[in-house]
Amino acid sequence: MNIQRKLLPLLAALGLCAGSGALASGSSLHYQYQGQDYEGYYNSAAPGAPLVLLLHDWDGLNDYEIRRADMIAELGYAVLAADMFGAGVRPDTTEDKQRHTGALLADREKMRGLMLAAIDAAGKAGADTSKAVAAGYCLGGGAALELARAGADLDGFVSFHGVLATPDGQDYGDAKGEILVLHGTADSAIPMTDFAALAEQLEQAGTAHEMVSYGGAPHAFTVFDTEHYQETADRRSWQRFEAFLSEKLSEK
Repeated sequence: MNIQRKLLPLLAALGLCAGSGALASGSSLHYQYQGQDYEGYYNSAAPGAPLVLLLHDWDGLNDYEIRRADMIAELGYAVLAADMFGAGVRPDTTEDKQRHTGALLADREKMRGLMLAAIDAAGKAGADTSKAVAAGYCLGGGAALELARAGADLDGFVSFHGVLATPDGQDYGDAKGEILVLHGTADSAIPMTDFAALAEQLEQAGTAHEMVSYGGAPHAFTVFDTEHYQETADRRSWQRFEAFLSEKLSEK
C-alpha cells in the first residue's frame, strides 16, 4: 500500500489540517539533523518536567501547534513542538504541503531520526526525557505511531485524527509504551476501516492500547476556528489526553 498516495489527495480535497492563531509564551528551539537546521517551539512548566513531544500536521509547525504546546505546558509538562520539515519551511499551498508530507512519508528512517533528534534537543533544553509521551495531529499522529513501531522507549504515543494505516513491512512488535488513538467516525480522510485494522494489529502484537471514536467528528475535529472543528469531540479527546499524560508521566 502506498499510504502517501492514498492520503494526500483526500487531505487536499478536504482542505484539512490547517492551523489557527494563538499567543505564545515559550521560545524557539533550534537543532540539527543530518546537517539540516530545524526550528521547534519549546515551553516548560519547570526545569526537569516530563516531556511531551508534539508533532505537527501537513502544513508544518505553526500557531496551532504552538497553542496546543502552551496548553500542555500549563498542565505541568515540558513540551517541544517539533519541526519535521526544516527551519523556515512552513508550506502554505496544497502543492507544497503534499510535496513535504509525501517526502516525509516516503522516508520513514528520516522521520524516525527527526523525532529522536527532537527528543534529544528537548533533553538538552532541560526536559526529563526519561518520562516522555509523543503526540500528534493528522500527519503528526501518524508520526507518533511510527515512533511507536520503531520501538522508541517512551511511555506513550497519542494520535489525534492521525494517519492510522501501517506501512508494508512494519508492525507493532517492538512497541513499548501504550498507544492512545482519538479518532472521529466521520473522518473521510482516514476511514474507520483503518481504525479497525489498527485495532486488530495492536491486539495481535499484544501492544497496550486504547482507541476512542467520536460520533460525527470529521477529520481535523480539534483544529480551532475551522469548519471541521467539533467542540464536543475536541473537549472530550483533550480530557482523555490530559488523563493519559497524568497516568504515564506522574511521579511513581
